[in-house]
Parts: sequence; structure tokens; C-alpha cells
Amino acid sequence: MVLPLAMGWRNLLFENWPVDPAELNARLPDALEADTYDGSAWLSVIPFTNVAVRPKGLPEWAGVALPEINVRTYVTHDGVPSVYFFSLDAQGVASVTGARLFHHLPYYYARISLSRANGGVAFSSRRYHPGARPARYEATYRPTGDSFSAPDDPLASFLVERYRFYTEAPDGSVRYTDVDHEPWTLYPATADVETNTLLSGNGFAYPEADPVRYYSPGLDVVARTSNRLED
Repeated sequence: MVLPLAMGWRNLLFENWPVDPAELNARLPDALEADTYDGSAWLSVIPFTNVAVRPKGLPEWAGVALPEINVRTYVTHDGVPSVYFFSLDAQGVASVTGARLFHHLPYYYARISLSRANGGVAFSSRRYHPGARPARYEATYRPTGDSFSAPDDPLASFLVERYRFYTEAPDGSVRYTDVDHEPWTLYPATADVETNTLLSGNGFAYPEADPVRYYSPGLDVVARTSNRLED
């Protein structure tokens, strides 16, 4: 990234499926390896909204909102647990264009709506990016049960307590960005998913296993400047 960015992540659903590690390793840069929990790699779809996205040091009122949904997996390099994004659909042409050009993130322009209703979140996303494979997601999700701290649950900690993400630039180089935030507070979650073609839009068959779902009201984040991974 050109400058460190501050933002808030709000109203998140973590929807996670166990998958064959070989399927993911075939899609990752050579420098990265699929991270596993109990022998399975994991593929996740995460709808949420970014709030007050701005260069670090500016006040919140100077930031912009950016609803988003991403498809990601979990990787390691030199033993550091990290995230790798296959796609990030977001609303806002300027934000999507800037993220693709300057941060090498695979963002796609989409029209997204997110609203609170009856204790849940109604989320709708439809991709309109020129030349991209179509992708839609329609769901209503909500927390259930009691909150818990992610580090206290082994699987939840594996899936969400990650403080680095990797991207691949057009020249084939791999870059990483470290992120700072407090540990996640999560809830078990339920979701009524009407449409999800994000996985097929990224070339994945829909997993046979039922997803593991968590909800979080969110937290504040700082994404540091990116660095090139040395060969």
C-alpha cells in the first residue's frame, strides 16, 4: 500500500468451508502454502462493510464507506499464518480502481446493499466489473448465542486471528501487508443464503460440507504499507 490505511470493519459474517489443501495449493503463488486445520484447508466468503476508510492520521469524518464481500483462504510463508484473497467485490468505482492499480488486490466493482433488520443483516451484492465472471451473493445473517473471544476457540482463532495478507502483482511478484487490530469478538451465526455464485465465479465447486459461520459486530483496523516478498 502507498500509505497506511485506517478503517473500521463492521457487521461481518465469516462463512467457512473445509476443502482439500491440494485444490487450493494449485491456485496459490509458489511462495505460499495452504494452511490447514485438522488436515483441511479452508475457503471463506465474508460479507461486511468498511467504514471511515482513510489514510492513517486523518479523522474518521474524512473517510469513505466501502461495502464489500471477499473470497479468501488461509496460507503460510515461513510459518506466519496469513490470508490470501481470490476476489474482493466492493462498491465504489474509484476505490476499486485504486485498490487494483496501487495495492494489487483483486477487487471487482459490484453494486452492494447492506441493511439492519430484525436483529440481522440483509446483504446483497452483484458484480458489474467489465470483463469479469458474474458473481452474486444474497443473504440475511445474524448472531446467535453468546459472544466469545476468538483466541479462546481453536478453529475460530485459526480462521480469523490473522494479521497479514498476501497479494500477487501483475508482474508475478508477491507482496504482503500487515494489519493491526484487537482480537476478534465473535458470535455463532446463522444465515439464510439465497444466492452464492462467488465461489463458482472464482472457479471453485461449491463445497459439500456445511459451512462454519461466525458473526462479528466489527473492530477498527490499520493496514500497514505493503512489502515485496523476497525471492
